[in-house]
Amino acid sequence: MHMDIQEIGQKLREARKSLRRTQTEIAAPLGMSRATVSAIENGTVSEIGVRKLMALCASLGLALSVAPRSQRPTFIELREEQRAALKSRA
Repeated sequence: MHMDIQEIGQKLREARKSLRRTQTEIAAPLGMSRATVSAIENGTVSEIGVRKLMALCASLGLALSVAPRSQRPTFIELREEQRAALKSRA
């Protein structure tokens, strides 16, 4: 399953809320600001290191994984790539 940064952020937010923790409570032990966690959750973060993302996932009981892409992209993957390309031009 291919996820973009907004979908990842949404999953992180859902996990945090299910744990009934605030952005500040999650951010502080990881050395992040609440604003950084907010930007990640909202999909507006300009860049995040993989180590930070892994630590954030781990703190929320989530796993970050990597898998090979299918040989052929699905229609949904193509549509999402097109949307992302159009969004980056705007």
